[in-house]
Formats: sequence, C-alpha cells, structure tokens
Amino acid sequence: MSKPPKLSLAAIVASASPPARSAPAIRLQGAEIVALALAPPAPKPASTLKQRARQMSVYLEPPVYDQLRDLAYAERTKMHALLLEGLDLLFKQRGARSIAQLTDTQGR
Repeated sequence: MSKPPKLSLAAIVASASPPARSAPAIRLQGAEIVALALAPPAPKPASTLKQRARQMSVYLEPPVYDQLRDLAYAERTKMHALLLEGLDLLFKQRGARSIAQLTDTQGR
C-alpha cells in the first residue's frame, strides 16, 4: 500500500474555495489576507447546575463535617441540599431574598 502524497500549504490554499468578499482584502505578494468581521458567539444556555453555578469551597472541622454527613444520611438527602437549606435560613434571617426567589427572577 502506498503512502498518500504530501500536500504543501500552497497546494491546500490553492485548492480552497475563494473567501467571501464581505470584508476588505489586502494583497501581499500573491497572498490574500482577509479581515473578517465576526460577531461574538451567542452564549449557550447553561443546562446543568454545574454549568450554571459557581463553585465554592467550604472548610469544615472534622466533627462538623461528620455531623453534616450523618444528618444527610439520616434524612436520605445530600450534604449539598442541607447546605443550601442553611443558606436559605440565613437569607431569611437577614431579610434577603430566598434561593427560590433568586433563581426564579433570573429566568434560567
């Protein structure tokens, strides 16, 4: 079986279709440089919590971590849900909007 022929950059450029003439072109010794006016890419809607949210670390003393883990196990829930519940209570105590109100107004 023979190897496919090696293509040079000049051959690849020559075989390419000519660029659209929507932007001004500059000629430099046979090469054409085209300035493209690109629109910024539209932001993709985030579909998962990991894509939407910001990550934050929290350092807990071992007994605090163990108690949180035990509560989550006893209630058959996740530690994350308990932390969010605690934040919601803090927001309510301080007169701030709840997590549900914050996420509903952002129109996810």
